[in-house]
Amino acid sequence: MRQVKVLYLPQEGVDPLWDKLVVDLVSGHHDLTVWDGARSAAADFENVEVVIEMGGFAGARAIPDTSRNVSLWQVLSTGLDHTDVAGLKARGFTVTHCPGLLSAMALAESAMMLMLMLSRRTNEGKQHFDAAIMYALMGEELAGKTLAIVGFGASGQQLALRAKAFGMRVRAVDVRRIDQAIVDEIQPDFLGGLEDLDDLLRECDFLSMQLPLNDETRHLVDARRIDLLKPTARIINVARGAVIDEEAMHDALVQGRIAGAGLDVFGQEPPDPNLPVYQLPNVVVMPHVAGETIEVAHRRVQLCADNVDRFARGEEPKYQV
Repeated sequence: MRQVKVLYLPQEGVDPLWDKLVVDLVSGHHDLTVWDGARSAAADFENVEVVIEMGGFAGARAIPDTSRNVSLWQVLSTGLDHTDVAGLKARGFTVTHCPGLLSAMALAESAMMLMLMLSRRTNEGKQHFDAAIMYALMGEELAGKTLAIVGFGASGQQLALRAKAFGMRVRAVDVRRIDQAIVDEIQPDFLGGLEDLDDLLRECDFLSMQLPLNDETRHLVDARRIDLLKPTARIINVARGAVIDEEAMHDALVQGRIAGAGLDVFGQEPPDPNLPVYQLPNVVVMPHVAGETIEVAHRRVQLCADNVDRFARGEEPKYQV
């Protein structure tokens, strides 16, 4: 296997484990440069054949002319809403990403945690604790509640398995036909297409978004669909903020037309933490970390390192976009 010149474009503010893993797993076999963002990218792109992007690079138009040797552009995330895929492909790059199955368990666990936090009123519990008020909160059990999962890919399937273990009824929709072996294993109470989404919204106690952001899914749950939810329903979003019309959701929460929300992702990140909706006791928030686990980092970086090795051997890299 030949040695390949690789450029890593890190993302400011992420856990340093990501950078350490990329250096450890890639530099052992290849010539790796880590761009620090403070210097011109032109020199760092010189003779580079593979780029590993953590996320947030300025886009294809910002790539210098010295990138003419780049063939493979590997994205470390699953979602591509931050990546100029069309621009990269127009330059002749092969674009690959990390499949959703690598972060599916982390996202499913986070969605379950948010449902539990809402059902057991943890925000209010902390307020009561701080005020030395004991015994005064009445929570709910998840058993018997109906969970609507929008997007029955890897993370949606993992969430369904966990929700069923809690005794929840699981109803899901997806744009694709799901393999029958997966359906037989998980046994959702209902699995349909997007044409069934309105009916699911009318019935559910929890709505969990588990789908990528693209032109078709942006504001998939809009103001009309939010109005279909029961006043006792709660929204969970560990996918992307813009798959829901956030303004409509905020209005419904502030006005008490839905019972709560557990949010890890936002249309604008970081969001304004001072907005009234985020002060509500029935709104639980996280800083876009639902998929950030040590295990996910190891799996994703290993996949990227394997793809660099495949490229160096003249083989097709996996998970091309």
